[in-house]
Amino acid sequence: MAEKFDAIVVGAGPSGNAAAYTLAKSGLKVLQIERGEYPGSKNVQGAILYSDALERILPDFREDAPLERHIIEQQMWILDDESYVGSTFRSAEFNKPPYNRYTIIRAQFDKWFSKKVQEAGALLICETTVSNLLLDKNRVIGIQTDREGGAIYADIVILADGVNSLLAKKAGFHPELNAKDVALAVKEIHFLPQNIIEERFNIDEEEGVVIEMAGKITQGMVGTGFLYTNKESITIGVGCMLSDFRQQETTPYLLLEQMKAHPAIKPLLAGSEMKEYTAHLIPEGGYKAIPKIYGDGWMMVGDAAMFVNAVHREGSNLAMTSGRLAAETVIELIKQNKEMTEANLSLYREKLDDSFVLKDLKKYKDMPGILHKNHQFFTTYPELVNRAAHSMLTVDGVDKKTKELEIRRSFLNKRSLFGLIGDAFKMWRAFE
Repeated sequence: MAEKFDAIVVGAGPSGNAAAYTLAKSGLKVLQIERGEYPGSKNVQGAILYSDALERILPDFREDAPLERHIIEQQMWILDDESYVGSTFRSAEFNKPPYNRYTIIRAQFDKWFSKKVQEAGALLICETTVSNLLLDKNRVIGIQTDREGGAIYADIVILADGVNSLLAKKAGFHPELNAKDVALAVKEIHFLPQNIIEERFNIDEEEGVVIEMAGKITQGMVGTGFLYTNKESITIGVGCMLSDFRQQETTPYLLLEQMKAHPAIKPLLAGSEMKEYTAHLIPEGGYKAIPKIYGDGWMMVGDAAMFVNAVHREGSNLAMTSGRLAAETVIELIKQNKEMTEANLSLYREKLDDSFVLKDLKKYKDMPGILHKNHQFFTTYPELVNRAAHSMLTVDGVDKKTKELEIRRSFLNKRSLFGLIGDAFKMWRAFE
């Protein structure tokens, strides 16, 4: 007879580990399936860890988690071809424990998190592919794996298998991905001695810097670039919407190479050795792209549920929080002797609605559509802003009043008065 579990979690990323740990910690019989050789084996890239989301699951995570640097400085750059206009927020408050954000190496972090899941009592099986969900009419009752006797049953199956959730699509729970709702991001890790990184970014040991970038580095496509400092390496990457890549005559790799050659970025990587490269899909369609996230016997969490806040570049915190809330929903229903029906699992949606996850996504629900229709935010405005800064900071005998008039004319020539007002109104509405 096939084995039966209280819950099966498919995937061992942040959302899957959060769900499996929370379930196992409560005493439930939990199986976690991961297709990689080990959790994190497919995640070599650097990333940002948000302390609050993990702390609600593992309060003492700082004791042994593989953390790189706590972030004390956030920079925002708007780039044209030769320069950038930026803002910086650096706070001594961020240098006081408990730290708010960290850079991490996902391969190391996911492996550590998975160990905690197993210590909590969950059974982990790696190098195993889930080929299908087992259905009894329209209810999920388990999974079919590629192993011999691969049918495994459970009261609830939690899908944490990433943005391109094939299981959900096969079962008809998830529509085909729309290219305008998904970004293709490429990242590299460049290794440098620790002291060089600290000198170059004006930081002390264990302190870190994050630089988020937008503008002409994406060649008119909707997207952003980023740079994170790790202990002995720098993570750099760029991501744009898949629909834009299909229209442009460029590749993600070429886009990243051109970005690294930018005069403001190249010195930060000077002398480094690139050892790791990865590409992956990120769900950035926002609130309006969220599919059905629960049904009879199943739930979706993390990237599979399209939970990424692209405006603030947040993903792992939404993933871990959604995984935890899904698990807490299951635990509550079991305590109340309720079945895992669609009606009862609506509690999961209620928990998400009350959390920052859907509140933040709903706040920016119009942003993806606005950016898709207004590429001037990635081309015209970065160029105009940088030219204006260059003009005002160039001392050449021309009075400042004349320079201001020239700057105003340049904005009006490029966008017109109505265009400027319209663009400002669109962005105001998107952030409102």
